[in-house]
Amino acid sequence: MRRSTANATRMAGVHTNVDGAPERSASGLGQACAEEICANGGNVAILDMNSEAGAELVARLPKGAARFFECNVLHTDSIAAAVAGTVDWIRETGKPLGGVVPAAGVATPATMLDRNGDALSMDDFDFVINVNLRGTIDLVRQCLVHLAKSEPVDDDGERGVVVMVASSAAFDGQKGQVSYSASKGAVAAMTLPMTRDLARYGIRVVTVAPSLFESRMTAMMSSKVKRSLEGAMEFPRRAGKPEEFAQLVRHCIENIMLNGTVLRLDGGMRMPSKM
Repeated sequence: MRRSTANATRMAGVHTNVDGAPERSASGLGQACAEEICANGGNVAILDMNSEAGAELVARLPKGAARFFECNVLHTDSIAAAVAGTVDWIRETGKPLGGVVPAAGVATPATMLDRNGDALSMDDFDFVINVNLRGTIDLVRQCLVHLAKSEPVDDDGERGVVVMVASSAAFDGQKGQVSYSASKGAVAAMTLPMTRDLARYGIRVVTVAPSLFESRMTAMMSSKVKRSLEGAMEFPRRAGKPEEFAQLVRHCIENIMLNGTVLRLDGGMRMPSKM
């Protein structure tokens, strides 16, 4: 029998991010995902640079349901060590490796030419691309080596799912978001080819593209900027809640027919050119 909705999240997964980023696995959207999965009987390996925040989150989750591993997605060796530790821990839990949620994300706003006519910094551009895009693909590829060797969990031969995080900026980025939009647009664009690459292994790929959500990023916004963005929402006219993001991630895990697609989670929002 295929996994039922009730027990689809009863497996081990990997959630990662990078310290200092707007979104981290130990807070905000990442924390909500970890809580949602653990609340439904799953285990979560939390990969982050902030060991203090990671330890605090593990302590709040059901005992034995989560484990923290220090990880910097800018460095392949750091990812490799965290993945190796995760795989060893997952074997101890007795649950199958069920997937990975690579959510590392940073934003360094800058226009192509600044007010003095100086060009966009390539160092800033490379940093955003390396975290948001390269960090995502590096973590995913290293987890897939193990996921593809796991036993299928149902009669369809499914082994697990990759749930990537893009952004509404992938489709309608604002002024100053060239780097961020490029990185998130690339994540969205590689969803289908990755799906086709992994079909033979019974591994699905889904990408969620959220708009304005309550997070570390929105917490740093001025009230004026936040109101302007909320004004672009159709309904509801508010920022999304972390648990609403986590609910969709859980559905991506549970619904086997979700594959090769990018799901906008944006309240009908289309970003204006500028705020």
